Amino acid sequence: MEIIKTVSEKSYKEKTEALCERLRVLTLEDTVVAFSGGADSSLLLKLAVLAARENGTKVFGITAGTKLHPLSDLESARKIAEEIGAEHLVVHMDELEKAGIMKNPEDRCYRCKKYLFEELQKKAKELKAPVLLEGTNADDCKVYRPGLRALQELGIISPLMEAGVTKEEVRQLSREYEITTADRPAAPCLATRFPYGTVLTWEKLRLVEQAETFLKTFGFYNVRLRVHDSCARIEVDEKEFALVCKNSRAIVDFISGLGFDYVTLDLGGFRSGSMDLHVANRKMVEKE
Repeated sequence: MEIIKTVSEKSYKEKTEALCERLRVLTLEDTVVAFSGGADSSLLLKLAVLAARENGTKVFGITAGTKLHPLSDLESARKIAEEIGAEHLVVHMDELEKAGIMKNPEDRCYRCKKYLFEELQKKAKELKAPVLLEGTNADDCKVYRPGLRALQELGIISPLMEAGVTKEEVRQLSREYEITTADRPAAPCLATRFPYGTVLTWEKLRLVEQAETFLKTFGFYNVRLRVHDSCARIEVDEKEFALVCKNSRAIVDFISGLGFDYVTLDLGGFRSGSMDLHVANRKMVEKE
């Protein structure tokens, strides 16, 4: 009797083969890939470009030009798209004004994704590219990601997630294709640095960007500056605590200079989505 495997039970080889075959089918028509320049979307863009070459179709890597991400991300995305050999376009957006997230609501990610992908759909229609892909991976389904609902409502295709490809498998496959983003740390939007309910402004977002840019000069792999009113809470991996302490004077001087009264190190270490903890816990209780 044949045993049918679930996606999560499939081997790395089976997943990657399924992913490449899926992209060969999807790119039979001109395709847009939502391209942030991170590890997931870079791998997706690379594989889509390779599949489209076989099919004789076009692939457009479109990056959202938004102030919710560091300004340097745009230039980085441009370089990576050039490295991959994809046509790269930028669509400028204003989420604070247009997506209704000025007060950083708990469904911020949903509202933002909905607005962003509606704009990308308009651009895809303009380009006469009927297929729109994005790079959510299988691990993203295991954590609080309200933006996934927006993708489902809009019918956006997530090939990595469909194939069950995890973040580590994204990195492994990226190394095999020699994509320079293989080991790039995740870079969620700057709004994730503030508690829900905080009024967001472009000025506050730029302060976080300046602080994190400075902190990265010390070589931290994962680094977040979480803002609690006048207190700046630094998250880095626990193994790098000593590096924070070694440079504490310079760090305090710089971040205090941005207007913060207190500069702290979170002894819990770096945690992706640490501002979502109480929301995720409440959602679990509600399900029970």
